[in-house]
Amino acid sequence: MNVIEFKNVSKSFHRAVGKELLRHYLEDLMGKADHDSFHALKNISFSIRDGESVAVVGDNGAGKSTLLSLVTRLAPPSSGDVIINGRVAALLELGAGFHPDLTARENVRLNASLLGFWRKQASDLFESIVDFSELHNFIDEPLRTYSNGMMLRLAFAVAVNLDPQILLIDEILAVGDQQFQAKCMDKIFEIRNQGRTTLCVSHAFSTLQTLCTRALWLDHGQLVMDGPVRDVVQAYKGRALHAPKE
Repeated sequence: MNVIEFKNVSKSFHRAVGKELLRHYLEDLMGKADHDSFHALKNISFSIRDGESVAVVGDNGAGKSTLLSLVTRLAPPSSGDVIINGRVAALLELGAGFHPDLTARENVRLNASLLGFWRKQASDLFESIVDFSELHNFIDEPLRTYSNGMMLRLAFAVAVNLDPQILLIDEILAVGDQQFQAKCMDKIFEIRNQGRTTLCVSHAFSTLQTLCTRALWLDHGQLVMDGPVRDVVQAYKGRALHAPKE
């Protein structure tokens, strides 16, 4: 069964803001092209089956994070269809989905409720989240007092303990101490070995080749290669090595 499916998906963003925003909104409704738009994704099609571990590679600005934001439904496609089957847990940006003035305890309960968990279910999961994050002494402090490393611990603990069918990771493991990074990687492998789907963006190619079996290569918003992770990474790295120097 396909858990993620993109059918001729494009995503564009308006470059201009302010006074032109209403005009852009009306043009979108009428289907008119906007010359001030930036096309982050261009007519992308692929599918990911239940249990696959897939990497997404490409240069900065290639559309990788935009693709993940469509999978999480944080943004709608400009055209085409995005079909998701399963609960998505996402580590897209440090602290995303958290309110800085709420305590960690309150944020955990809020995230659980947004994902559709009942109060008792959230309470049952709470201790597992706190244990994994190792933040017992700070769980009732507002998040604005947290360091980046503490925020990472909480974000990762919430994502992996709220029973995700699909886990998205966007360079998040680059933050935090080495011991916790290793703990996170062990948990990701555990989730993968349970047959869950993982979709990972990273420039750590050795990690991608260990974690994933397949890769998508994006370039300027277009899908240029979809295949075994080692083949795609080798092609991507080879392109970079042979690119003409300015």
